[in-house]
Amino acid sequence: MDIFSLEFLSALGAIILIDLVLAGDNALVIAMAARKLPPVDQKKAIVWGTVGAIAVRSVMTLGVVWLLKIPGLLLAGGLLLVWISIKLLVGDQNEHGKGDGKGEVSLMSAMKTIVIADAVMGVDNVLGVAGAAQGSFLLVILGLLISIPIVVWCSGLVLRLIDRFPQIIYLGSGVLAWTAAQMIFSEPFVLTFLGDISRFTWLFDIFVIAGVLSFGYWRKRKTS
Repeated sequence: MDIFSLEFLSALGAIILIDLVLAGDNALVIAMAARKLPPVDQKKAIVWGTVGAIAVRSVMTLGVVWLLKIPGLLLAGGLLLVWISIKLLVGDQNEHGKGDGKGEVSLMSAMKTIVIADAVMGVDNVLGVAGAAQGSFLLVILGLLISIPIVVWCSGLVLRLIDRFPQIIYLGSGVLAWTAAQMIFSEPFVLTFLGDISRFTWLFDIFVIAGVLSFGYWRKRKTS
């Protein structure tokens, strides 16, 4: 595909649009993971966490066809994301066992959380980018590189909002829990197992979100 052709440019535009639309979830995860770091490390976590997440997503995009053949991938990813949403809401316990959300976490721990969560949540992004790229690895790389400053800027904005309005943390965990529920019910054998009652998966969405928020609130109250 000629890089100066209308086909190439339109495909690149589609990839950038996909990254823009889906940047909100990534910004939430990054901001929530970095919020307890010392100010001097927050920008490092945002930038390097984003770069690491983009690198993992690039590899996932190349192997998307193979990945989709793995049975239970979406189910496992959804369950992992439930755990991450609770972890980000409750916060790591400091050395005294208090969970007041003020204890500092390590830069490496925050970056690891960012990369793992983004890899799990990036399935929809990977599918969209892989389809728009039409097999062009150059398009995938260009689109993801352009998305880095977008995600970094959004993450910084969300982080400032969290500092001002800590209640946003619950909103962020709720979004992650909803994404987890969607992944679980996108798993083919789960839908097959449920049969006709799969029409009521919205009830399961509500259950997962309520469960994550309730458990997170209880844990924070218990350890405060």
